[in-house]
Amino acid sequence: MKFQLNWSGDRTLQHSHNRRIVGLLTQIKAIRQGTFFSIFVALSWWFAAPASAAERLTLRLGPFEQSVAVTDLERFATTGELSPQLKPFGAVLTPQVQQLLTRHLEIDPNMTDKFIKDLLRSSDGARLLEQIGLALPNSSVEQLQAALYLAARQADGLSVLGFLRAYPEESVTIDASSVIGIALQLNTSYWQSQAIGPLLEQELEVTDTSNFRPTFNPAAPGQQYVQERTLSLRDRLRDRTILVDLYWAYKSEGPLVILSHGFGSDRKFLTYLARHLASHGFTVASLEHPGSNFTWLNGVSLGGVPDNLLAPSEFVNRPKDVSFVLDELAERNQEYGQWYRKLNTEQVTMIGHSLGGYTALALAGGELNLEEVRRYCKNRSPIGRSPADWFQCSAADLPNNRMQLRDDRITQVIALNSVTGRLFGSKGLQQVSVPTLILTGTDDAITPSLDHQLRPFAQLSGTKYLVSAIGGTHLSVTDRANLNDALARSTLVKERIGEEVDPLRELIRGVSLAFVKQLTPEAKLYEPFLTSAYAQSLSTPTLSLRFSTELPTTMATWFQVQAVSHQQIAIRLPDVNNWLISAIKSYFLTSTSMLSQADCCAGQLNQVFTDLLDNYQPPSGFG
Repeated sequence: MKFQLNWSGDRTLQHSHNRRIVGLLTQIKAIRQGTFFSIFVALSWWFAAPASAAERLTLRLGPFEQSVAVTDLERFATTGELSPQLKPFGAVLTPQVQQLLTRHLEIDPNMTDKFIKDLLRSSDGARLLEQIGLALPNSSVEQLQAALYLAARQADGLSVLGFLRAYPEESVTIDASSVIGIALQLNTSYWQSQAIGPLLEQELEVTDTSNFRPTFNPAAPGQQYVQERTLSLRDRLRDRTILVDLYWAYKSEGPLVILSHGFGSDRKFLTYLARHLASHGFTVASLEHPGSNFTWLNGVSLGGVPDNLLAPSEFVNRPKDVSFVLDELAERNQEYGQWYRKLNTEQVTMIGHSLGGYTALALAGGELNLEEVRRYCKNRSPIGRSPADWFQCSAADLPNNRMQLRDDRITQVIALNSVTGRLFGSKGLQQVSVPTLILTGTDDAITPSLDHQLRPFAQLSGTKYLVSAIGGTHLSVTDRANLNDALARSTLVKERIGEEVDPLRELIRGVSLAFVKQLTPEAKLYEPFLTSAYAQSLSTPTLSLRFSTELPTTMATWFQVQAVSHQQIAIRLPDVNNWLISAIKSYFLTSTSMLSQADCCAGQLNQVFTDLLDNYQPPSGFG
């Protein structure tokens, strides 16, 4: 299996002759040529934990340990020159690796201190330092904190060489096996999104909210009694059975609301929102996608193949599930009974979470660009990319180059933490002209904000709204009654799902109601709740909430940086597929207990080391 690392930035490294940077392991018979170097580069990037003048590097992989005196790697990074010490690794030290060593993740200098302070104060920061401690076993918390401050403040941004520049010891010990265990969590897109959190918080803030004086609370329950019923609808043409939970009231009228869940979830994912909208007089249909729901994922036999997590056909079947349900409900709308004229299938507001967000955008007119997906996913790997980046690559196996799944009955869209990435290319979402509201969470490690919500938001051509949850995670908006608290304690991906994000769920109730009301005669009455002032009124010291109709102008720079962030360095790491797949599967199976990183990975990593030993072929010149 190939892993690839993605980097951004292009600034020239400032050479310093009095600093020595880490070199390569010269002779370890347990390591295949090039593999260990790539793991080290990955580790240095993911932890970007600063270093000041490291003189020696002790590399540890399983039972093997090697101390290396480093004198020439920085010269190689700046000039391409290989010293006698590095020449045995000439086949590995390619121009691509040289470029890799000089790439950086830049953070707005005005935001650096706040970003670092907020990170270190958060539970996420404590978890990060704990994990870095596993990878740098001889480091103290104080050393890591000091190094992080120094590295983040460097003029050329965070980089591999910057990591060693800032570390406050002459010798650094790295346990390379730890990088495998946390690679899914520490992906480039996630840290880019974390870095823009303070920017969104500051630049989207509204200082004057004096005109916001609401006379009622749109997040409060409505006065109508909500009825519920589950339908089982059989699509014989596609051999799929679609379960649908219907929520309605005696006086339900206006547009129909459709809810679409995310990967590995079910139709109960937003029960609190469905009941809220129904209590205010809307009929809500929450459907379940049989090819990507919890039941399917729990029973799937992966067989070591990552693509088995999500069939390519699901990118087509999900939108078709919605269109099929609308056809079925349209017939029931004409039948005398409890739903007569309560199922307005010609005027539909679509609300989707995660992969359901993709489903909503596709139905709203977003055109899939499979050529761009294939280019992006070439030599794909979970390392260096978020889980959503990986999942979208399943679509690359669809036969078409472009695909249109629009359903004109969808007249509004709310996409919560959507999986978007490259699925619609750079222009596919320009065809979405219906009013669209997008929610992004800056701590979302599954669908990182920058690439999966902010870039897509910039493409939209019609009326659009952006809700930014500074500190929100992928599952922060979902129903607490439908979540396993083990997720919040997972070492794989951190989630904030408890009381601390209740204000976000309140905002989603209020904003969603106001958004749907724009299709009714009460539109003007609810307009004040589609404003920055309303969102900010629900902010807390640990969760800043922002509402906007456009992105800060400075976001253009971030898009330009990320546009060149796909330099690819491919390495081979035998037999790690099964662990990576199991790790992702265990994350989404929310009804099971989460294993700790050490419990789930120790046996697989031992097997990796064994395979490396068995398959190692020393290059010429090695003793």
